[in-house]
Amino acid sequence: MFKRKEIENTTMANSDTQTTNLIIDGTKLLGDIVTDNNIHIEGEIHGNISCKGMVTIGSSGRVKGNLNCLTCEIHGKIDGELKVEDLLTLKETSRIHGNIETLKLKIEEGSFFEGTCKMSSALPDMREVSQLELNEE
Repeated sequence: MFKRKEIENTTMANSDTQTTNLIIDGTKLLGDIVTDNNIHIEGEIHGNISCKGMVTIGSSGRVKGNLNCLTCEIHGKIDGELKVEDLLTLKETSRIHGNIETLKLKIEEGSFFEGTCKMSSALPDMREVSQLELNEE
């Protein structure tokens, strides 16, 4: 159900080996995720995600909740607010319903985005975030 794998990290500022958390297709998580490592999502998550590294939402990945991270690449679907410190990449199969705040944005032809986008250089440094700020619902 949960897998960890070692990959060579090319998206982070350093070249250290980074551990990636993998949520595989067929897995459904209810609750918030806070991680210092990269995360690759092919399953379904209902909750907020706070990541000090890279978040990849694969083509079968679904997220319903807010996302805060350093970098992000989306192939799947997300319903929620996105705050990305550096680069957000929306691949051709991505479907986004929610507002985006990021420093850099790359959108491929065929991707879908419904919401507002704020380009900002004043986002907080996610590498220093100690815990997820949860919305009171």
